[in-house]
Amino acid sequence: MKYAIALVLTAMLAACGIDGEPSTPEPEAATKTGITITGRAEVGVGKKW
Repeated sequence: MKYAIALVLTAMLAACGIDGEPSTPEPEAATKTGITITGRAEVGVGKKW
């Protein structure tokens, strides 16, 4: 049981960014694909009286 707890704590510590402050990634150049997506979406509940 002690090994399981140690493993979980180690995994949590490794995932929390212990290596330093987070840095923003470099912006990637926008690529033109020729694909355009347009449309409209609605979400809700409707009832006619």
